[in-house]
Amino acid sequence: MILQALKEYYDRKAADPDSGIAPLGWETKELPFLVTLLPDGSPVNIEDTQVPDGKKLRATRFLVPQAVKRTVGKRANLLWDDPEYALALDIKGDPENAMEKNRLFTERITNANLSDIDEVAAVLAFLKRTDKSEALAALDPVKYEDLKKASFISFKIAGKTEPVFRNPAVVARISSIPSGGDTQKSLCLVSGMADEIDPTHPSIKGVRDANTTGGNIVSFNAAAFCSFGKAQGANAPVGKAASFAYTTALNTLLGKDSKQKLQVGDATTVFWSEKKDALEETFGDFWSDPPKDDPDRLSNAVAALFTSVGTGAYSTDADDTKFFVLGLSPNAARISVRFWYNATVAEMAAHIRTYFEDLRIAHGARDKDDLSIWRLLISTAVQGKSENIVPNLAGNVMRCILEGLPLPETLLQAALLRTKAERDVTYPRAKLIKGCLNRKLRKSNPNNERSLTMALDKENVSVGYRLGRLFAVLEKIQQEASPGINATIRDKFYASASSTPSTVFGNLMRLKNHHLSKLENPGRRIWFEKLLGEIIADVPEFPAHLKLDDQGRFAIGYYHQVQDLWTKKADKE
Repeated sequence: MILQALKEYYDRKAADPDSGIAPLGWETKELPFLVTLLPDGSPVNIEDTQVPDGKKLRATRFLVPQAVKRTVGKRANLLWDDPEYALALDIKGDPENAMEKNRLFTERITNANLSDIDEVAAVLAFLKRTDKSEALAALDPVKYEDLKKASFISFKIAGKTEPVFRNPAVVARISSIPSGGDTQKSLCLVSGMADEIDPTHPSIKGVRDANTTGGNIVSFNAAAFCSFGKAQGANAPVGKAASFAYTTALNTLLGKDSKQKLQVGDATTVFWSEKKDALEETFGDFWSDPPKDDPDRLSNAVAALFTSVGTGAYSTDADDTKFFVLGLSPNAARISVRFWYNATVAEMAAHIRTYFEDLRIAHGARDKDDLSIWRLLISTAVQGKSENIVPNLAGNVMRCILEGLPLPETLLQAALLRTKAERDVTYPRAKLIKGCLNRKLRKSNPNNERSLTMALDKENVSVGYRLGRLFAVLEKIQQEASPGINATIRDKFYASASSTPSTVFGNLMRLKNHHLSKLENPGRRIWFEKLLGEIIADVPEFPAHLKLDDQGRFAIGYYHQVQDLWTKKADKE
């Protein structure tokens, strides 16, 4: 299903001449340097293609003949490669190895039957020279040293604007080369058509922390993975055309310039729709931190999502357009599918809208209504570091959001653990806790629990919620009684109050009498006493323990009451 959806995406993009996706047999590659040659093969220049990209230089991208897969042994690319293959430059201190690579590079051009094309003939003439290194060094010693460090290079003819491999005659010849060989033919599992089976699929690059040479989703590189005596790709027959299509589509989605890629924890996530749709353009904005030059991007995307019910922005005429989300993680030489979800655009938009609704909660004037998933998850991590986020949590959260499921229990645990450790119910944690509890109640609510609201809910009689409110009021009384105090009861007793209330609330209730007596305003003292009476009216006793969900309600009760106490009367109205 995944490969088929990717192939269909490739077919869709290939049908659009302006999409820029590589045609069969080609791929896009950054080439930092081009060696400029005269028609007789004499080098005249080392052209640096790099241009400023922010604070760094970035090489120009070219449509090059598809790269060979170099897992073991030596194999050369056609008319482009690294300096050892293309120029016989001794980079690793092994001149014989460099000469052998350059011989394979020359042989690859000759075997492709391109020698009769003038521009290719010039390249071959240059490759025959025994003084290639000296000739290039004489042109520009500085560029020559940079050339030796380049990842890939190619050639162009003086006076031409494109590299040799983009010569129309070369393009036509390469595109018409049959695959040939003794490759097994079979029914392709992806396209359903008879095709030559690709024994090893092209590498997939762009997954964070994966092997720099790329990895594979489909791979049979050990006898233990094979069945019925079949070798490599024959175990899951995928035709060469389909293999190229799905890997090219995925590499395009994972590319540096892709706007259809985002990072969810350790899962590099890509997304696309069956046909061009508004959600495909804005999906990434829902999860990523907005850029500094557009701080309202997330807010605007969510606002558009909420109004889409009336505008129909995320629905189609038939409401059956599919939307796909694929999460990938590195696993040695392979790439693991962390999550895969597909639904109609309308269903997907509805699930995302519900998620943002579930997490919305009262907040300060400077806080945004909605936060990125990274900003939320980082609030559950030790020291606020992304590497300390609970393993697999991000991928599980994303899967639950997209499928409309309750958020993982580990998310609630992580948010509460950080809250107790830091003794602070922050805005991001409050959003997560509220979302976890409300989504769980929507799925199953045997005890008829009341859902948590955005702001203070005086009708909520949950013991956990009421105790959270009570703790917030006791803290506020202490703060007003001792304005210069550095540490409040929250800093000393929050963890035990939210877990084992009976061990601390008796002392806290006695302590508040002392604090109330210090208030100079009698009216303020009476108001606090009435508020305390209202809160504990439905609390028959302080329980010995609070279960996890009630600890979450304690946190939200505390957060709601603090927000209410610090909100001006005019703002409440």
